[in-house]
Amino acid sequence: MQSFSYRNGDLYCEDVSVSKLAEQYGTPLWVYSKAFILGQLKQIQTAFAEVDPVICYSVKANSTLGILQVIRDAGCSFDVVSGGELYRVKAAGAETTKVVFAGVGKTDEEIRFALESDILMFDVESEQELDAIAAVAGSMGLVGRVVLRLNPDIDAKTHSKTTTGKKGNKFGMDIERFRELAAKVLRDKRLALKGIHMHLGSPILTTDPYAAAGRKAVEVVEALRRDGHDINWINLGGGFGISYRGNEGLPASAYAEVIVPSVKEAKCRLALEPGRFVVGNSCVLVSRVVYTKREGGKLFVIQDGAMNDLIRPAMYDSFHRVWPVKPAVAMPDDVEGEIPGCEKTDVVGPICESSDYFAKDRYLPAMKRDDLLATFSAGAYGTAMSSNYNSRPRATELLVDGSTVKVIRRRETYEDLVAHELG
Repeated sequence: MQSFSYRNGDLYCEDVSVSKLAEQYGTPLWVYSKAFILGQLKQIQTAFAEVDPVICYSVKANSTLGILQVIRDAGCSFDVVSGGELYRVKAAGAETTKVVFAGVGKTDEEIRFALESDILMFDVESEQELDAIAAVAGSMGLVGRVVLRLNPDIDAKTHSKTTTGKKGNKFGMDIERFRELAAKVLRDKRLALKGIHMHLGSPILTTDPYAAAGRKAVEVVEALRRDGHDINWINLGGGFGISYRGNEGLPASAYAEVIVPSVKEAKCRLALEPGRFVVGNSCVLVSRVVYTKREGGKLFVIQDGAMNDLIRPAMYDSFHRVWPVKPAVAMPDDVEGEIPGCEKTDVVGPICESSDYFAKDRYLPAMKRDDLLATFSAGAYGTAMSSNYNSRPRATELLVDGSTVKVIRRRETYEDLVAHELG
């Protein structure tokens, strides 16, 4: 986890004790490493430097303003999928001229907001969306810059709920129709076709799907140019996988090896939309044990962190490392098998749902009331998908920079839960 390490039996984020943070700020608690985020961005920037990419961080992965500001200061732009995400980007003080707007259901109001913000381009997902952008842009006396999101029918072998590049998914347009739709743009002075977009899903742990997408992208670009289009952008989305279990994630350089040659062959600019790769392993979610109990032949550790904080295990059956902040047993490389000195345990939360769990049948050291647990790899799709289910206030978020700690989101109060409601 690079920026997270155990020192003298205590988990540290950079140079700060996680247990001391929990005592000061309470639990559940999100703890982010700024150095890790900057390191991941630098890794992408360096790997793809040969084609001078525009790195558009995917805001949906983690939209907290303090995180967006770190990414802004690193010289990156943003990929948004809603008007609210565009608003957050602007609230973070970012320039919008390199923002990419994706998503299958952009409303007229969102399109207008994006045009007013002079974004770089829209990733267009359907013919009706083309019509809507043309109509809104025409009413404003502007030209909508668009790239066609093509569905290349490539199986990236991701989770069924996060695959986006196969035929039959709701995303993009069938690749067989691209010339027909591009011709429609060419005839419409309210639109300007700038390139193509392909996003294959997430998380992707092999480079093969990107190699295949790159080859298809070159063919499409060449065909569009023959038809008279001034095409200069290829957007290959994001989806780079990370290591949740061990070292299964690939470095950015591995993806660059197969993507860069296609971009150079097509003589295009490259846009990328990484999200999970940037923030996924930047954060741990710290929870406190409320109770332990044995029922039905099982040991349950009940913590104050819950599925309203981190829904990925409940929604995707996803794996996260879970280990004590102050363990009696050192965390092994393999946390899925049997571990000496540990007992098979279900780590669950207080939400009134059987799906409220972080780990099942996981070997853990003995835990007792008030002990602290860390759930690793929690930076992507944690706070962004969190909720107030069971009327639970959302937790504090901290950004650690060396030995400096900054609150980037305060803990919600019970008053916050009803502040927007009219009784």
